Amino acid sequence: MVIRAKDSSKYKQFRRGIEQLDHEGVIQVLRSDLRGDQAPVLGAVGPMQFEVAEDRMNNEFHAPCALERLNFSLARRTTPECVPTLARERSVEVLHRSDGELLALFSDRWRLQGVQKNHPDLVLEPLVVS
Repeated sequence: MVIRAKDSSKYKQFRRGIEQLDHEGVIQVLRSDLRGDQAPVLGAVGPMQFEVAEDRMNNEFHAPCALERLNFSLARRTTPECVPTLARERSVEVLHRSDGELLALFSDRWRLQGVQKNHPDLVLEPLVVS
């Protein structure tokens, strides 16, 4: 999901809230040069985490926000060397996680398979939950 502040005058509270939620591990915050800091992407295991994040942003941090669903369903860890190739692919976006990891997001498994077939040298590692 993409999260945006509804009120630009509350941007400091918005940034503080996003950083706090990321630090706590409530959600993962992903950023890209294309989207900028005004529209970070939130990653979560399930929909309830998004609801918790939205509620806390609105009520605890007093930063009204809007969530927008993205059309990505798969993520793979990648490397900086792979980014230029992935950036040219349709239905693929590469984002930076706050821990420095690069994640390539794919619309579906067929898109991932197509990219892997056309570029077998790309690093696209599955994410492992520990």
